Amino acid sequence: MSALPECETLKLEAENGILHITLNRPESRNAMSLAMVHELRSVFSAIREETAPRAVVLRGTGGHFCAGGDVKDMASARSEKAEDGEDPIFKLNRSFGHLLTEVESAPQTTIAVLEGAVMGGGFGLACVTDVALCLESAKFGLPETTLGITPAQIAPFVVRRIGLTRARRLALTGHRFDGSEAFWLGVVHDFAKSSEELEAKLEKTLERVRYCAPQASRMTKELLLSVESEPLEELLDRAAQDFAGAVRGDEGQEGTMAFMQKRKPSWAEE
Repeated sequence: MSALPECETLKLEAENGILHITLNRPESRNAMSLAMVHELRSVFSAIREETAPRAVVLRGTGGHFCAGGDVKDMASARSEKAEDGEDPIFKLNRSFGHLLTEVESAPQTTIAVLEGAVMGGGFGLACVTDVALCLESAKFGLPETTLGITPAQIAPFVVRRIGLTRARRLALTGHRFDGSEAFWLGVVHDFAKSSEELEAKLEKTLERVRYCAPQASRMTKELLLSVESEPLEELLDRAAQDFAGAVRGDEGQEGTMAFMQKRKPSWAEE
């Protein structure tokens, strides 16, 4: 894997094909500053064409995932003068939307580990990951309307994650809920009652990711994300072409042989 960018608001650690990204602003419960948005976008851009990291684990330091957008940044943007006719607040907000689309479309399998505050922008970030795990004690919510603002960049991803009816209730009441309700709503895929159980569930998830062929996983994620945007017949034609290539490719041949020989495929032994 090529060199990762230097970061001040993130901790980065790569090991055994997994990139761990830890939001690191504990003094603000890892509130999403503009600097953090830029650094996250830089990291995901740096690994987009890389095959070495098979999964990305997103979590926060200090017992919290992310308490939402940084209010200080919003206040600062409000006092700035518009340049070239573009509102600084628009630029700030839209930059976070770009981050969400980039994380969602990352070819790696993305996993969120959620503790403490998972509010606003943190909630949105959790909703664009492939797998989300949380502590039962974690606190989720979309508090924007209680602050006189809107969940502008977050809302589409929340709707896609849990459906319009549930998203309307959360966004229009500011309802806050714990990890068990997040599981029931479909925000997360599993929850744990203790930190030890959460780490065990994360390790089990990573074990399953390592058992899946890297290139097949990337192609499958691209296929799944295309379902809502690509005409069905075109999508099925492309999927069949990808399938044929996969069957004839190195991974398809190795996977078939491993199954017949009752052994792990080579990528699962790394």
